[in-house]
Amino acid sequence: MTDRPHLIVLPGGGYAFRAAHEGEPVAEWLRSLGLDASVFAYPVKTRHPSPIDAMRRRVAELRADGVERLGVVGFSAGGHLAGHAAALGLVDAAVLCYPVVSMITRKHTGSRRELLGRWATPWARAAVSVERLVTPSMPATFVWHTAEDETVPLEHPYLLGRALARHDVPHAMHIYPHGRHGLGMVTGIEGGEHAGSAANWTRDCAEWLRELGWID
Repeated sequence: MTDRPHLIVLPGGGYAFRAAHEGEPVAEWLRSLGLDASVFAYPVKTRHPSPIDAMRRRVAELRADGVERLGVVGFSAGGHLAGHAAALGLVDAAVLCYPVVSMITRKHTGSRRELLGRWATPWARAAVSVERLVTPSMPATFVWHTAEDETVPLEHPYLLGRALARHDVPHAMHIYPHGRHGLGMVTGIEGGEHAGSAANWTRDCAEWLRELGWID
């Protein structure tokens, strides 16, 4: 067994692809904090439950390798997968970056179409809406988003925040005023020069992980 925490990084991409700037650069940052980290190439262009089943297998592999403290860091659709895994109790902490949360809301349908198909029933959509899956046993969760995000609107993190609060799940939520969707590490062409205080998300997240006792 190893006491060194491991973070699984899940890039976004609307369940249609995996955005490179939300993958290895994030893992490198986590390693710089003294954590183990890996980018998981979860299946895309496929239907539920293929992505979450793949997550179950990846988690089982890491647990079998002796990882005791296991977390997820997910972006956009990867944030949905990370939140789903956390709600199912697969991991011990979750960092959700401008996550897709609900498959019920009408404000963002791209990830839903890829995951469930265009004609998914209301109950099928509810079954994979993270805000509907939260229970008191969900692990500590860090969420960040921007008020200017037009791709995944603020309705998503607010739905999740209410669910976390209702079930007394320890969490931190940061809504930064500026920055478009897909900021990643908030550098270069991803729009960091226009993101303002959203550039502080890595600092805020590192402090949260420190308070959890995951980093020194």
